[in-house]
Amino acid sequence: MTRNQEIIESSNAPKAIGPYSAGVKIENLIYTSGQLGIDPKTNEIVEGDVEGETKQALLNMKSILQEAGSDLDCVIKTTVFLRDINDFGKMNAVYGEFFKDNPPARSAIQVAALPKGAAVEIEAVAFVK
Repeated sequence: MTRNQEIIESSNAPKAIGPYSAGVKIENLIYTSGQLGIDPKTNEIVEGDVEGETKQALLNMKSILQEAGSDLDCVIKTTVFLRDINDFGKMNAVYGEFFKDNPPARSAIQVAALPKGAAVEIEAVAFVK
């Protein structure tokens, strides 16, 4: 079986830090890899604790989605990985600024650790506009 997939990268989002793609488009769906709060210009985690990281992670995700012909309003499902579940409220406040109307389905879980010592990582599934 052959997969008809397109690898998605954006100059406005960090490059993958391992053997994976920032996004994969298959037919009318886009799957993003987990996005950290990495500034694509410096390749470092942004300052500002979980709020700053959440904002940057979502901006990175938006750039990948736009590169694939989609946007945040097309997101169907996200998964949020938190280093500390006690940061849920702070993350949720910033997340809500990006998904005001018709928010996607979401799971949020605490994990033991995230790459680069990040506080949050967010992945998504979206459709193409």
